[in-house]
Amino acid sequence: MSLADLAPNGVPPAAWRWLVERVWRLEHAFERSRAAAKPQDDTRIRIFFVLALFGFAFLVLALGATRAAVFSSAGRDGGFLAAADGARGDLVDRNGQLLAVDLAHYALYVDPREVWDAKETRRLLGAALPQVPAKRLDKAVGGDRRSFVVGGMTPDEKDAIFDLGLPGISFEEQERRIYPLGPTAAHLIGFVDSGGRGLAGAERALDKPIRQAAAGGAVTPLSIDLRVQAVLEEELRKAAMEYQPKGAVGIVTNVHTGEILGLASYPDFDPNKPGEASDDAKLNRAAAQVYEMGSTFKAFTVAIGLDTGVATPASTFDAREPYKLGYRTIHDYHAARKILTLVEVFQHSSNIGTAKLAEAIGAVRLSHYFAALGLTKPAQIELQESARPLTPRVWNEDAVASTSFGHGIDVSPLALARAMGALLNGGSIQPLTIRKVAAGVRPEGRRAVSEETSRQMLQIMRANVADPIGSGGKADVPGLSVGGKTGTGEKYDPAIRGYNHQRQVSSFAAVFPTDGPLEADRYFVLILLDEPHGTPKTFGFSTGGWVAAPAAGRVIDRIAPFLGVKRQIDPLTVAAAAPPKTTPGAGL
Repeated sequence: MSLADLAPNGVPPAAWRWLVERVWRLEHAFERSRAAAKPQDDTRIRIFFVLALFGFAFLVLALGATRAAVFSSAGRDGGFLAAADGARGDLVDRNGQLLAVDLAHYALYVDPREVWDAKETRRLLGAALPQVPAKRLDKAVGGDRRSFVVGGMTPDEKDAIFDLGLPGISFEEQERRIYPLGPTAAHLIGFVDSGGRGLAGAERALDKPIRQAAAGGAVTPLSIDLRVQAVLEEELRKAAMEYQPKGAVGIVTNVHTGEILGLASYPDFDPNKPGEASDDAKLNRAAAQVYEMGSTFKAFTVAIGLDTGVATPASTFDAREPYKLGYRTIHDYHAARKILTLVEVFQHSSNIGTAKLAEAIGAVRLSHYFAALGLTKPAQIELQESARPLTPRVWNEDAVASTSFGHGIDVSPLALARAMGALLNGGSIQPLTIRKVAAGVRPEGRRAVSEETSRQMLQIMRANVADPIGSGGKADVPGLSVGGKTGTGEKYDPAIRGYNHQRQVSSFAAVFPTDGPLEADRYFVLILLDEPHGTPKTFGFSTGGWVAAPAAGRVIDRIAPFLGVKRQIDPLTVAAAAPPKTTPGAGL
């Protein structure tokens, strides 16, 4: 077998023979030079051969580099230039305002083998790093190997120590997630762990797209408007300071797109330092907490009554006496003691009238509508904190009456906001979202109630705010056509095996503007206070109409310009407007 027959796998035999022949010719040239006693020719040939080899190698490398630079797909579609592990793209609000960003920080290390003066090094580091425990510094400077001292140092902090000129001190760059606005929108934005993995809020819900954005240098826009968010947080905090609740929630949504324009949970925390916050402060009460919402649920019962044809706005219900239902008796908070139309049932927030309406609707239809409105499942939204509701095990007569006015069913504020959106946007139920929806796009949702029912609910909710007998008058804002429904849900107390009249969940669910066509821009606002305390200003009352409705009105008044809602003020209406109601007991 000849050398020409030993071609490597994949190399054509003809090409291999050509290469072998060239090598033999070169070797024969060396032999002829030696035979002719011309060693200088032998050397020249060898030098030429080496140069040719190097030239060929550089040519191959140059061709490979050119191909990689011009034709390679590196960096495309998550190719070779993917972001470093843990890198995350910026988060911005719907207007491009920065919410979260990765910034370079530094970790400090000490190698005691390179330290010249251990005592002086220890003294200077102790003065420059007062937050680092003394034992850690002693161990780092006096040890026998390079060790980590502290991380998360800003460039300025790093430069201050670098300028000390201490031998044995070194730094390693590390990415760190920064939330420049601190507690603002903390529960919606969320936070990450030390490795850059999302643990809560949008950081967790959108973890994958945020990481992918980092590879392409893109940003991830959220649905919130920082201007709306700032107003919502400020007014919620004012109400919390005044009424001292255990917790509070504020939500603003676009009812047509499902976008969360503002979300606040009180108390709040700083996502830059999540480890220093309590679990209670980090709890997103809008998504992860469920409540018996009380009379805000009457909006659903009334809408279902209208949609099924069981009632019309003019239908009447006898509320002159408490309603006896099996073993229980249903009372009104402040009894009207008269026959009420459906609209008056809503305005007076009559438990008696609502329960009678629900009994006429029936368990099958009521439970079907509650399911269609998304009230029997976690709120459909990207947030993984979205809590599962507590619903009746059996939809019997008692469950129908209780749930009709918001007792016996616990839902999250986000679930309430989503269901309310279907009543107010023309009748379609659609997911809530924390991601910005493109301008002009309105997702098509599943039909929950008819357009006529939605139109009637806008009118009924407006009457509840504008009419002096309504429970929502303290939320009214001149020129903005505000509608709404108060809610006061007494909390179940296991200690007394019943509802505690002193512990309430007080809320106001508002919509504006209520006028105009169904397709007009429209927004929902929810203010909820968990166990608020009445004040002399509220005559000691802590119901939704007294403590939540005013805050909702202030939010609407301030955010309307940001949302492009223009005031339509009729001078005659303003002149004839009644003064704010201060009747004790109003505002359930």
